[in-house]
Amino acid sequence: MSKIRITKQFSFETGHALYGYDGKCRNVHGHSYKLSVTVIGTPIADNNHVKFGMVIDFGDLKKIVKEEIVDVFDHATVFNKNTPHVELANELKSRGHNVLLVNYQPTSEMMVIDFADKIKKRLPENINLHAVKLQETETSYAEWYAADN
Repeated sequence: MSKIRITKQFSFETGHALYGYDGKCRNVHGHSYKLSVTVIGTPIADNNHVKFGMVIDFGDLKKIVKEEIVDVFDHATVFNKNTPHVELANELKSRGHNVLLVNYQPTSEMMVIDFADKIKKRLPENINLHAVKLQETETSYAEWYAADN
């Protein structure tokens, strides 16, 4: 049977700051991110299967992405924990803010790599991650493709 790609789209609000950056993004600011996750697989051929004809139930894909990414990053502020931003992060945490400390510079490029790794670990064996697109602004986005990695 044919391989089919399906895509589910998500949105979330996240703040960040880029330590050491030479532009405005060194300041704490936020984005309305749009995330597209594309998986590839063969539709279920067993007509007795409850998910007959599906590569993966969109609801199952939604559950994975919400648990791993959206619910974690939405309305959080992300900092690279290996920079002096950790001091700001600790201050914000002490005031009740949702702060994420990550092992990378929180650019769209690095976030999309992180997201792809998290999603791949949760997909069923017969489903492969094909692409992840993280749109930071109306005109700017980063993409991860399995074929490139």
